[in-house]
Amino acid sequence: MAEKILIVDDDVQTLRLVGLMLERQGYKILAASNGTQAIGMARSELPDLILLDVMMPDVDGFSVARTLRKEPETADIPILMFTARAQVEDKIAGYESGADDYLTKPIHPAELTAHMRAILSRSKSHGSTPLERGYTIGVIAAKGGLGVSSLALNLAINYYQNTKQDVIAAELRPGQGSWSCELGMGTQEGLNNLLRLTPNDINTATIENELVRVPYGIRLLMATPYARDVPLMKNTKNIEAIVDHLSLMARLVLLDIGLNTHLAFDEILNLCKEVIVVTEPFPGTINRTKILLEDLKQRGFGKGKLVNLVVVNRIRADVQLSVTQIQEGLGIPVTQVIPPAPEVAFQAATRNLPMIQVQIGGMLSLQYSRLAEAISERVTV
Repeated sequence: MAEKILIVDDDVQTLRLVGLMLERQGYKILAASNGTQAIGMARSELPDLILLDVMMPDVDGFSVARTLRKEPETADIPILMFTARAQVEDKIAGYESGADDYLTKPIHPAELTAHMRAILSRSKSHGSTPLERGYTIGVIAAKGGLGVSSLALNLAINYYQNTKQDVIAAELRPGQGSWSCELGMGTQEGLNNLLRLTPNDINTATIENELVRVPYGIRLLMATPYARDVPLMKNTKNIEAIVDHLSLMARLVLLDIGLNTHLAFDEILNLCKEVIVVTEPFPGTINRTKILLEDLKQRGFGKGKLVNLVVVNRIRADVQLSVTQIQEGLGIPVTQVIPPAPEVAFQAATRNLPMIQVQIGGMLSLQYSRLAEAISERVTV
């Protein structure tokens, strides 16, 4: 049976041209010229995919998406926003309203149909197979300020860009979140909202409501940066339930754990298949990292579960330890070295971008790609 595509656009020419193109490829086409009509047709026709414009006179595309996501009958219909609005803020608004993908006009027809096929394929896969657990990785360090949060975020984005597999990254430290500030998204209460529930009320649906899809293809569960929210960390059963259900929602889950002083440290690690330990080429930090590695070893990491050691280098070349010295001091090999990139970090901060998006294909991006490639070999496809 031909898949039904609902095209929503107030431009008659766009409706006609895109409709004809998709009909020739075997799709059944439905058309709506405004937001109100689109909502009604989505309810009655239950299309396999909605190709949704944003700028419409009565109800805009963002409102259409939000309305459909709130209704059980239409909540799971894939939405591809297809619009002339190309600003980063528009893309963020699109993903936040519930879009599965966001493309800007003009676009080559082959690229449009490729994105459509990918969305339809994912939709079929999710709807026809039982939930399988993804691969969960915790990211930790022996001390603060080493770049755990930045590494988790950038690695998640790079992994998705390389594999196109579903990725969720989660900040697990209430009151210590940084991603919302880095991405210029304002305060995000997702983690807080889940931690205020009872553990039995945490499931894939309640978590999905708190995830934010960003323009880089991944979904984020974010914590606030306010110290007043730190006491929520004591709700360890909630954190355990969140991590447990996240593994059912994406092929790869990356957890920003922070330090081994996290109150739910044991519960989180029990659900991780591997950990990434972040360190730096400085003697004091290496000594503390050695203690952390010994702690992890007692929990089965380095034996039955994998430990990856990543060195984030922010120290001058003349006062840093070599990779050989680090490996000898810690007794395990270094998986990856992230090179110094102060200019990139500054540009990322001023433009509210992840660092790997500042110089796509640059040295920093290459190092993350190598780390992502090594992980992809262990993630079940």
